[in-house]
Amino acid sequence: MAHSAAYRPTPADLAAAKDRTIPDLVAPDLRVLFCGINPGLWSGATGHHFARPGNRFWPALFRSGFTPRLFRPDEQKELLALGIGITNVAARTTAKADELTAAELRDGGRALAERVRHYRPRALAVLGLGAYRTAFGRPKTTVGRQAETLGATDIWVLPNPSGLNAHYTLDALAAEFRILREATESD
Repeated sequence: MAHSAAYRPTPADLAAAKDRTIPDLVAPDLRVLFCGINPGLWSGATGHHFARPGNRFWPALFRSGFTPRLFRPDEQKELLALGIGITNVAARTTAKADELTAAELRDGGRALAERVRHYRPRALAVLGLGAYRTAFGRPKTTVGRQAETLGATDIWVLPNPSGLNAHYTLDALAAEFRILREATESD
């Protein structure tokens, strides 16, 4: 399913990607494990996280100083050498995150907690306030570092980088990512 950087899924490719899963990008003892809500259809079609053009994850990662240059989704494996991984709360691909049920998010939250305990990243950064609130039963959560931890792993909730999230500009998103980067550098 890996394709070149120039690959653009066709409408048929995107339709066929519904309900697929893509592998986590994870290793033990990462600095940060970024956690999306779930893969979108572009990710399902390409096999790469945050693959849809217009998703601001990759630019925010670069602008915040996590990466030395702007990476493309098909270069995601290079993140592991930087101590960065990617997973999702829910595994199945959908056109929009609101297609997920609350039960899927809660089940995904339990599975995510198990992954975090197994891989022991320094920080877990869940990218999506609503998804975190539902998955972890924390309805009053706000963006930023959370009071609770998963074992020794700090939990951060950051804005969803989807281009559909109009509440945060790319600069505001990168600023939130930068706070996380600086905290994990000094911990």
